[in-house]
Amino acid sequence: MATSEWWQKAVIYQIYPKSFNDSNGDGIGDLPGITAKLDYLKALGVDALWISPIYASPQVDSGYDISNYRVIDPRFGTNEDLYRLITEAHTRNIKVIMDLVANHTSDQHVWFQQSRQSRNNYFSDFYIWRDPRPDGSAPSNWGSYFGGSAWEYEPMRKQYYLHYFAKEQPDLNWENPLVREAVYDLMRFWKAHGVDGWRMDVISGISKFTDFPDYPTPNNESFVVGALHANGPRLHEFLQEMNQEVLTPFAMMSVGEAPGSTAHNARQFVDHTRRELNMVFTFDHMDIDHDHNAPFPEKFHPLPFDLVKLKHSLSEWQNILFEHGWNTLYFENHDQPRVISRWGDDQQYRYQSATAFATVLHGLQGTPYVFEGEEIGMTNAYNFELADYNDIEVTNTAKMLGTAVTGLSATELLAAAHKISRDNARTPMQWDATANAGFTNGQPWLKMNANYATINVATDRQQTQSIFAYYQQLIQLRHNAEWVTAGKYQLLLATDPQLFAYTRTYHDHSWLIVANLSSANAATTALQQALGKQQYGQLLVQNYPARQTLAAPLQPYEALIAELK
Repeated sequence: MATSEWWQKAVIYQIYPKSFNDSNGDGIGDLPGITAKLDYLKALGVDALWISPIYASPQVDSGYDISNYRVIDPRFGTNEDLYRLITEAHTRNIKVIMDLVANHTSDQHVWFQQSRQSRNNYFSDFYIWRDPRPDGSAPSNWGSYFGGSAWEYEPMRKQYYLHYFAKEQPDLNWENPLVREAVYDLMRFWKAHGVDGWRMDVISGISKFTDFPDYPTPNNESFVVGALHANGPRLHEFLQEMNQEVLTPFAMMSVGEAPGSTAHNARQFVDHTRRELNMVFTFDHMDIDHDHNAPFPEKFHPLPFDLVKLKHSLSEWQNILFEHGWNTLYFENHDQPRVISRWGDDQQYRYQSATAFATVLHGLQGTPYVFEGEEIGMTNAYNFELADYNDIEVTNTAKMLGTAVTGLSATELLAAAHKISRDNARTPMQWDATANAGFTNGQPWLKMNANYATINVATDRQQTQSIFAYYQQLIQLRHNAEWVTAGKYQLLLATDPQLFAYTRTYHDHSWLIVANLSSANAATTALQQALGKQQYGQLLVQNYPARQTLAAPLQPYEALIAELK
């Protein structure tokens, strides 16, 4: 496929607003705080900002429960603050991507407040309502991603409504054309105010299997989250309609969060001939340490890092989408912990881990997404106790401790949370070594990571080994080297447990990307054999002092990009 769209050479920076920069001392990051840091983001070299939800919200699920799509939540500022941010970003040639949360709303949204009152008003069918079973129980055994049933009883209607997430997040009924038009209209509203594109939350869930069949329960589960929660029968019809109504006419970039999708069915979303979305977020590579045989929630029973699994997953997406669609590239976001704490070594080899994982990711074909703090090697927060967590996944699981559901003790849950909780990414941004890391002069909404005095922007940018400077190099390479965008991918050493090595080939020239993703030296004999007659040439990027050949072993978390000749 052609690689002429702006987002194909772009690097997108995700901002979690509550934790980025607080301008008014209330302990919560805000829009003026983001505007104040635009020069920092320009210096990094990013092309666009993805701003996590900032709409009016009761904040049951960190803003993904929206009560008014057209109004900025006062904790973040005003609509005018956002308009100013967009204008200031555009003057720096930085685009702005907003979150579209269209699978569900808050139960405080006026649509739901009206819908719950009766079965015969304008909004009655804006949500998914079903009668109880004859015994009064829920219509099916579908489970919520946050635990328990996905159905909640509403006494006023004497019916259940569906919620894939918290009970305060009722799912919208996309079968109703009035719902779809309302969503398209709010998208047009924000385009009129300068928004350049959309990150679409759980977009693969908007079409439901409307007969809601019970899942099998071989282990006598009360509630099940499974394949029927995504990729419903009208999903692609709805996305093509959205594209026709909004995305193409207004030239808006789109990236969909698509849980339940594989590299094979992702082509249905992103093949440009189908006119649906530009990209989707894959979850395959982020699930390699989930024990799918563990009790619910399986993410709190993490497995050791398996590089072979990671290589297989990323390679599958690279190969299947090549010339048919476009990849998203990420290891961190608001729902994922810090990669160097999860899979690397954030103690002895923090700089090397951060730059090695970045090298692997930024050498691939696709659009890289950098999550706030990733560019300075922020780590997981090991100073949290269970009571410190805000993450609803942790707090809900903590409520179930001592039951047969989780199979976890409090000590085991805390250890898992230190490794995998979403709050590891949501701790406030570490700007400098002053009180509260320069994030706020008030009381932070979430506990600070204890290491901010040594890991922060000001300190990193003064270091000879600066992670920020390394990211600048990777971003410049993507902007300037056509092979990064268009070159064909080939994995080397698929079963090597230490080395992630691959080539990118474009117009009969090849480049080697290799990283030792372990804390031990890694022999290069097999790598040299795999390269055959191709010789190690000009070194483009490296995180250790420049090496002249591949003869010596790669040191712990050593990574490089070199031209082959």
